[in-house]
Amino acid sequence: MLKRFIQYYKPHKKMLALDMLASLMISIIGMAYPIVTNKMLNIYIPQKMYTTIVISGLTVLALYALRMMLQYFVQYYGHMIGVKMQSQMRQDLFAHLEKQPFSFYDNHETGRIMTRLTSDLFEVCELAHHGPENLLISTVMILLSFTYLLMIDPILTLIIFTCVPILVVVTLHFRHAMRSAFDARRKSNAVINAAVESSVTGIRVTKAYTNSQREVEKFREGDKQFVDASRSAYHAMAQFHSSTSFVTDIFNVFILIAGGLFLYAGRISFGDYSTFIVSVNLFINPVNTLIGFMEQFQNGVSGFKRFVELMDEEPEKDAPDARELTDVQGDIEFRNVTYAYDTSKEVLHNIDLHLEKGRKLALVGPSGGGKTTLCHLLPNFYKLREGDGSILIDGMDIRSLTMESVRRNIGIVQQDVFLFAGTIRENILYGRPDAAEEEVYEAARRANIHDYILTLEKGYDTEIGERGVKLSGGQKQRLSIARVFLKNPAILILDEATSALDNTTEVLIQQALDELCKGRTTLVVAHRLSTIRGADEIAVVINGRITERGTHEELIALDGTYKKLYSLQFRDNDFID
Repeated sequence: MLKRFIQYYKPHKKMLALDMLASLMISIIGMAYPIVTNKMLNIYIPQKMYTTIVISGLTVLALYALRMMLQYFVQYYGHMIGVKMQSQMRQDLFAHLEKQPFSFYDNHETGRIMTRLTSDLFEVCELAHHGPENLLISTVMILLSFTYLLMIDPILTLIIFTCVPILVVVTLHFRHAMRSAFDARRKSNAVINAAVESSVTGIRVTKAYTNSQREVEKFREGDKQFVDASRSAYHAMAQFHSSTSFVTDIFNVFILIAGGLFLYAGRISFGDYSTFIVSVNLFINPVNTLIGFMEQFQNGVSGFKRFVELMDEEPEKDAPDARELTDVQGDIEFRNVTYAYDTSKEVLHNIDLHLEKGRKLALVGPSGGGKTTLCHLLPNFYKLREGDGSILIDGMDIRSLTMESVRRNIGIVQQDVFLFAGTIRENILYGRPDAAEEEVYEAARRANIHDYILTLEKGYDTEIGERGVKLSGGQKQRLSIARVFLKNPAILILDEATSALDNTTEVLIQQALDELCKGRTTLVVAHRLSTIRGADEIAVVINGRITERGTHEELIALDGTYKKLYSLQFRDNDFID
C-alpha cells in the first residue's frame, strides 16, 4: 500500500524536494537560538562583548525572517502538493467508479461512495503534506538537539534520554488501538452520509407519506453509531496523548533535578545549564510533533486504505481480443440464456429468442419475471458467465465485442427517467455531445417536446433542477426520447416507457415512441398491453421462462396467460403489476 501511496508523489517530486529542503533549513535554523544562547551566557556577556551580542541577536533575527519565508513556502506549496495528490486520487477513483458494473452499485450506497471521494481523501491530503514534512523536521531536530546536548555534557544527556525507550513503547502500545478505532469512526461517518443522501433524494416521498419523524429516527441511529465510534476513537487517542505527554513531561523533571545537581557539583556552568533547558525543549517539541502526527497518520492511512479498497474493485473489462461493433444491422439473438444475480436463485432459465433486423419484440408478464433483466443483459450491463448461454448482435457474441461499441448502438428509454441537473439542451445533448444545434431541435421535434420548450422563457437553456424536478413526468419522458433520437442507435430498448403516464400524455409519448422505433430493432417491456398490439412478436415471461410467444392475434387464439392478462386490462382499463 505504501508503494501505491508514494506513486502519487511522482508528478510533484521537484516541488516535494524543494519542500523537504525548506523543511531541512527550518530545522537547522531552529538550532541557532540555543547555540547563540550558550555563547551569550558563557562568553559574550561575561566578557562584555556588547557589539558581538548585538550582531548575534540581529543574526538570529535575520535567520528567523528567513525561517518565516521558508515556513510560508512549506505551508503553501506543501499543502498544494497534498491538494494536487488528493485531486489526482479523486479523479482516479471517479474514473474507476465509472468503469464499475451495475452489480457494484447494487451493493454500494451512494453516500458511502461520496464519503470516500471527499472526507476520506481530505485526510489523505493532510497526510501527504504533513507526513514527509513532520518526519523530516522532527527527525532532524531530534538528531541535532541530541548531538548538541552530547557536546555540552554526554552523561547528563544520556540520563535524560533514558525516557526515549519508554516513549517508544507507549507509542507502539496505543497505535494499534487508535488505528482500529479510527477505522470504525470513518465507517460510521459513511453511514451518516448514506442516510443523508437517501433522505434528501427521497424528500418528496417522505413528505407525501408524512414520515419525517421516521427519517429523523433513522438518521439518529446512524449518528449514534458515529458518536459511539468517535467515543472509542477519542478514548484511544486520549490514552495515547495523555500517556505520551506524561512521558515527555518527565524529560523536564529529569533536566530540572539532574541538571541542578550537575550545576551544584560544578560539572556544568550556568550557561550550559540554561542551554540544556532550551535545547531539551527543542528536543521535546519535535517529539510532541511526532506524537501528534500519529493521529494524523492513522486518519490518513485509514482514508487511503478505504480509497484502495474501492480502487481494487474489479472494473468492467472487455475481452482481450474484443472487437468494435460497427455497421450494425440490429439482428439480436438470445441463445439458451440463463442468469442469476447471485448463486441463490436463477432469474432467467434457458431463454431462446431471435429478433430480426428492424422488428419489434414485446416482453410481457408479471413483475419480477425477468423482463428487465433481459434488457440489462443485452447492453452487457450484467455479464453472462461461461456456460450460461450467449447473446448475439448481428451473429457476434456481445462478450467478444467492446462494451462501449455495443452500448453506443443501443438506445434505452425507461419508466424511471434520469435527467441531470442542468439545462434542457445539455440533457438532450447527452445523447450525442458533439451534435449540432439544429440536430438538437430536430430530436426535440420528433419527441413532441420542441413546441413546449419554445414556450419557456429561456427555451432550451431552461434549468430543469435536480433529476428534472421542474418538469412533469411526460415532459421528462419526452426529453429522454429526444436524447435517444439524437443518439440514433440501431437497437432500441423500451422498458415500461409509458406505464406511469396518464392517457393523454401516453398518446403523445406513444406517438414519439412509434416514430423512434421506425427502422430500429426494438425490445419492449410493457405492462400496458394495449401499447404493444402491433409488435411483430410477443413473448410472455413468467418466473424467468418464456411460456408463450407469437403475435397478438396468435396469443389471443391460444387462450392462455396472455389472453387472461389482456382481457383483464381491457375490462378494468388498467395494467397488471
